[in-house]
Amino acid sequence: MANVVLEWKASAGDSEPQSRPVLILGQQSHLQQVSWNQVKGKLQPVVSKEIWQAALGALNPNPTDSCPLYLNYAAVAALPSRVSRHNSPSSAHFVSRLVRSCLPGGNNRCIVMVCERSDVFASSCAIARAFPIFSRRSASSRRAEKKQVTVEFLIVGQDSSPLDAAELECLSNVADGVRLAARIVDTPCNEMNTDHFLEEIKAVGNEVGITPVIIRGEELKQRGFGGIYGVGKAAEHPPALAVLSHTPDGATQTIAWVGKGIVYDTGGLSIKGKTTMPGMKRDCGGAAAILGAFKATIKQGFKDNLHAVFCLAENSVGPSATRPDDIHTMYSGKTVEINNTDAEGRLVLADGVVYASKDLSADIILDMATLTGAQGISTGKYHAAVMTNSEQWEYACVRAGRSSGDLAHPLVYCPELHFSEFTSAMADMKNSVARAQSPSRCLNLTAPFIVKTNLQGNDVLFHVVPSQGERATGFGVALLMALFGQASDDSMLNQVSPLGAPSSTSEDQMERDCKRRRLV
Repeated sequence: MANVVLEWKASAGDSEPQSRPVLILGQQSHLQQVSWNQVKGKLQPVVSKEIWQAALGALNPNPTDSCPLYLNYAAVAALPSRVSRHNSPSSAHFVSRLVRSCLPGGNNRCIVMVCERSDVFASSCAIARAFPIFSRRSASSRRAEKKQVTVEFLIVGQDSSPLDAAELECLSNVADGVRLAARIVDTPCNEMNTDHFLEEIKAVGNEVGITPVIIRGEELKQRGFGGIYGVGKAAEHPPALAVLSHTPDGATQTIAWVGKGIVYDTGGLSIKGKTTMPGMKRDCGGAAAILGAFKATIKQGFKDNLHAVFCLAENSVGPSATRPDDIHTMYSGKTVEINNTDAEGRLVLADGVVYASKDLSADIILDMATLTGAQGISTGKYHAAVMTNSEQWEYACVRAGRSSGDLAHPLVYCPELHFSEFTSAMADMKNSVARAQSPSRCLNLTAPFIVKTNLQGNDVLFHVVPSQGERATGFGVALLMALFGQASDDSMLNQVSPLGAPSSTSEDQMERDCKRRRLV
């Protein structure tokens, strides 16, 4: 899949399954709305109308189902008919699974996605997740030829008009952003250290015409970024704070996305064990998602000031590594006593958030990070944890998760009840509490509170879910683009944004459609 090229089309044209294998995918009720004339060009002459209708009748999704139409060249797959209220109506997670398991092989394949217009964005992102880029398998390098996968949408429902060129361009850019984020997270630290990550940032900057601001190494220490510097100073490749800034004329507000970019987390001197350290290349998932989202967002046009702040470091072990009991002075001026070097994410994010507030004068600050394993206890492996000082933004984050397929669920926001647990006799605060404490206690210490307790404006923290199994998903790209779609020049992003144009589907209708699935 590393050499797969995705192409988005309103219509891929007629083709025989033996020359272009095809997967037709959608909810069973949506598939039944498709006429034979709409799909016969992809199936004839080897699949007849009778076979197609028999296959539709044989589908019994629980929660999904699939049926081969002709050998290994054509198949139809059904998504769940209903989802629960905290899931995406698009069933995005099942879209990815069915594409991975049911798409026939070959160098030139086609996916026909049957869905309502409101689910196009989430379904596109889900399809993109099924085709990761990074691979170092020797067999893959010998088969370097590009494989083409064409994605075509058949829109059903009230607005069944074909997608236009602008909408297809949006889907292509979002898919590229999702795959970029997944590639960075999948890449091991020997190929994705802080130097390499900075090259990725520069490459995106070149593509959108922005020169990044980079502060790194000893300059971080000199300028007071004690959090980032303290975490990354022991590594061979120095830590860095990098910023991409989009400042269009006529902007009415300033938004900052702050990403945790720990390219590898050994835990520092509070070192992780042999079973918990593997996979820590994924600790840069927040920064990777912000980079992918920034690239796609700027390509689609963005009306407000948008800053992407990357807090990059490798939490390594060495003679100069931070020790438990060390005290760091943060960029805010606050002092932090280190009692756990494996609680490093909040330290780098803290400096990034204060930089966004003090130097960039951001009205809205969003932090995205793989911050603590406690998240999985609280919201599970499919939903990002959200914590914010704004009820409006909390609600918007949940809705954006449902419309994008990058699901999110709120955590308790009550820092005044938890902050005393981080009291230090030597400094303004400690950086960690006992692991057995609740997830909310861990997350209530994160960036807004470790830097200064009176942060102005709206602040949103996402703890992202960077992978499913051993593969990264590019989680967060679609979520950010949907959440801030109201400021985009793109009409599709306006529609999926909870803060943008009113949805054609009312909340009451969405609740009725998202019934609890019957358990059998």
